[in-house]
Amino acid sequence: MYKLGDRVKFLNDVGGGTVTKIVGKNMVHVENEDGFEIPVLLSEIILDSGQTIPGEKPTVEQFVRQAKAEVVPEEVPAEESPVLIKGNDEPQFYLAFVPENSNNPLEGQTQIYLINDCNFFLLYHYSHFNGTEYETVEAGKLEPNTKLVLESIVQADIAKLPEFGFQLIYYKEKSNRLEKPVTRKISVNPVKFYKAGSFSKSGFFKERAMLFKLNETEMDKALEQLTEKEVKKVIKLKEPARQSHTQLKIETPELFEVDLHMHELVDSTAGLSNKEILDYQMKKFREQMEAAIASQTVKKIVFIHGLGNGVLKQELRRELGTKYKKYAFQDASFQEYGYGATMVILRK
Repeated sequence: MYKLGDRVKFLNDVGGGTVTKIVGKNMVHVENEDGFEIPVLLSEIILDSGQTIPGEKPTVEQFVRQAKAEVVPEEVPAEESPVLIKGNDEPQFYLAFVPENSNNPLEGQTQIYLINDCNFFLLYHYSHFNGTEYETVEAGKLEPNTKLVLESIVQADIAKLPEFGFQLIYYKEKSNRLEKPVTRKISVNPVKFYKAGSFSKSGFFKERAMLFKLNETEMDKALEQLTEKEVKKVIKLKEPARQSHTQLKIETPELFEVDLHMHELVDSTAGLSNKEILDYQMKKFREQMEAAIASQTVKKIVFIHGLGNGVLKQELRRELGTKYKKYAFQDASFQEYGYGATMVILRK
């Protein structure tokens, strides 16, 4: 494991630098010879052979190099002025998920970024909420019009994503007013990572990314109020009487989608055993299957079960092959759901 101050070399590039920050279990920040701090995966660096390993006697070459380093002080690069963009004075802060392969987001790592897209300095506190308390992951200062890698996740982390907490204080070096701090909690449905359509192009990355805005501007609030007003009007004119929770709500005559993730079915799973959770998910599966069959209009139904350890998927398919064996089933669209959903064909 690397520690702060270690000298490292890049495996896929020329040169190296010094470890300045530890980011999660598989990433560090390295300051290179030009004074730039860059995020690097642990798999892409090695310890500089010129650095003495604890417990190992230094060679004569290492001893001479260390002596020279102590005599000749390194030049400290001049501190650069923050980049300010004319007209970019509206506070804009984003949480971003950037996969290595946006066509298959579950493949490889996904980096989580904090984006400061404005001319404000940003003091941030980033945490995970585990259901009872907030655990600090990262805190610091972000300069105007910059972005920062907060941490990285892999496929195994997606099924158990925490609620992400943000506390933000933004300011300018000179201003005629004080800005209100921003507090925001973000919950991300794991199903989004199974759908390539959840990731789109933006001006922040070359790769496609999933973005969440952390603050609301006055324009955002106005649009949200307008949207809610329009939606209520449409519902009042066209929506029939509310159906019971056990009754199937038909979204299209062709395809109906059912998300069996527990956070979509109940508010909390506290106190429930794994068996009780599985039994509840299978109960919902049967209810929706029976409702779809009885509807006479739904042709296909997609059950989103996710990957996890595969228990729900196996149990669901076992029951499809016994209790509902007259209906064909298969993996749902990989582009839409990855490997995390099963489609049942009820009628041609």
